[in-house]
Amino acid sequence: MAISVAVRSQGGEVEQTCTHLALDVLCERARELDLPMLGLVDDCDDTVFNRSQMRLVVAELRRLAEESPGRRAEAARQVLDLTTQVERRPQRYLVFNGD
Repeated sequence: MAISVAVRSQGGEVEQTCTHLALDVLCERARELDLPMLGLVDDCDDTVFNRSQMRLVVAELRRLAEESPGRRAEAARQVLDLTTQVERRPQRYLVFNGD
């Protein structure tokens, strides 16, 4: 199943996206590690994280980037880049879009 990640405004406008091919295995690894935020990403539906949740999401993404090989680490770093926009601007959401 394909997963993509987007930064959305409160009005639903997509501001940035990540479509890295390893996003599904990244989320699978998060589930294996029982991570409290990314481990709950639904690969069949949208999973939305708000600005106040970014601290936990960022920590989990950093952990995955550090411990993961190649493509999975690259996917984690690309999503980390998106989190900065959510952290800096109000009423922005990080949305994992399941297939």
